[in-house]
Amino acid sequence: MCGRFFLISQSREVSASFGLEEAPYIEPRYNIAPTQSIAVVRLASENDDVRILTYMRWGLVPPWTKDLSKLPTLINARSESANEKPVFRGAFKKRHCVIPANGFFEWSRRGSTKEPYVFQLSRQRLFAFAGLWESWENLDGAVLESCTILTTEANDVVRVLHDRMPVILDHDGVDLWLKPASKDQGVRRKLFRSANSNDMECYQVSTRVNNPKYDDHHCIEPIISF
Repeated sequence: MCGRFFLISQSREVSASFGLEEAPYIEPRYNIAPTQSIAVVRLASENDDVRILTYMRWGLVPPWTKDLSKLPTLINARSESANEKPVFRGAFKKRHCVIPANGFFEWSRRGSTKEPYVFQLSRQRLFAFAGLWESWENLDGAVLESCTILTTEANDVVRVLHDRMPVILDHDGVDLWLKPASKDQGVRRKLFRSANSNDMECYQVSTRVNNPKYDDHHCIEPIISF
């Protein structure tokens, strides 16, 4: 599961890490929530390997959707079965993307309170979620691009709070996931392993994160116990 995340790396770092020809401005985000517009890296077209950064709705909208209000918020897709589900099958075949991030949140319930925790790679390094994207057009001809984040079994660090975690890609994994359509889906499936527990950090943060209207550095500051 991945229901919130944050991206605070500067634009030039994102551009260099993902091989972008241009370095668009990326505003730091500390509490990114479903249905919001998020930064996504994908190929400019199916026929080349030029990468672009664009903004998409977080929550995939299948192209046949008639009423957005009745659509479940498809923010995650199970990597083990996404190619079998009609809602994700087309995107899994040829519309791959990656979502830059510095960390994500999970929650522990204590009574009636949901206590949030940050999960990140050591030193809060920039990384990428594996994702799928789609393009949807409404009756007026307006186009909406949307995406979902692939998930896999949780590693030992995340499993304390949840049995699922987002698929996190290293540099080679990003190259493999984004490259123009490969018929060898078996190779790509090797990317769907959980991230190395030894390279992951976890700490508790304020319940401020629970309200998506808050989006500032306080959302990712550790709670200090005395």
